Amino acid sequence: MFPIEKYHMAESVQDAVRALAEDENARVIAGGTDVLIRLHEGHADYRNLVDINRLDELRRIWKEDDGSICIGALASFTEIMNSPLVREFVPVIGESVATVGGPQVRNRGTMGGNICNGAVSADSACAALVHEVDLVIQSPDGERVEPVLGFHAGPGRVNLKTGDLLTHFRIRPENHENMGAAYYKYAMREAMDIATIGCAAGLRTKNGAIAELRLAYTVSAPTPIRCPEAEKTAAGQPLTTDTLDAIAQAVEQDVKPRTSWRATKEFRMHVIRTLAARVITEAAAKLGEQVA
Repeated sequence: MFPIEKYHMAESVQDAVRALAEDENARVIAGGTDVLIRLHEGHADYRNLVDINRLDELRRIWKEDDGSICIGALASFTEIMNSPLVREFVPVIGESVATVGGPQVRNRGTMGGNICNGAVSADSACAALVHEVDLVIQSPDGERVEPVLGFHAGPGRVNLKTGDLLTHFRIRPENHENMGAAYYKYAMREAMDIATIGCAAGLRTKNGAIAELRLAYTVSAPTPIRCPEAEKTAAGQPLTTDTLDAIAQAVEQDVKPRTSWRATKEFRMHVIRTLAARVITEAAAKLGEQVA
């Protein structure tokens, strides 16, 4: 038996926002793959729930007239993986959520929950960061848009206020067109494990050189991060192993891994450097480029 004290099944987005605004302790429950674990562990701050599972409009995945790809906050990982739009325009998002748990978890869990629970290891966070996803949020004061860059405020914390409800993610065309992207999740075992380190690259090239690199990590700092020093090092450089080595060295200035029972700081740093070269090489291959 879960220690739930208050439960509200929302009938509309406006109803959910009202219920969330009326109770500062209320939490959204979508797939429940994280919330029910917290309840099982006895976390008192998860006892007042607003259930959004009847809000089917939040499950849609669609393309807007300007070329933006939108993913509803309630779309399950499986629905995202199988979406033709995701596969055609932002495949790395589908590839990243395919690494979450097992089939049962992917059938229930949502990208909305994965980002909004603030987990440092969130599998969709790296892909969201390289595509610079916008978060469209409904609040009592109306709709606003928050960039995913800066949305994570610390371990388990994001920039959501009382009454806020994420409705969907938007990936604008300038953040996915002509971009090769790849993600790799390093975990201590291949299935049903959270990331020891997650890493994604978004790459654009011009005349054999790196026109733009976006490099992101999970579990390498208190929040999922982009790597400005590594990205600056890559700009304008030829796509060679020497450049990849320079990027792998520069990334040490961007990350702050720590020792935990899963891995030491030194081992995580080795994985971080190794994954930089791996995901950039894979991203280049998706553009039809090879590292010389």
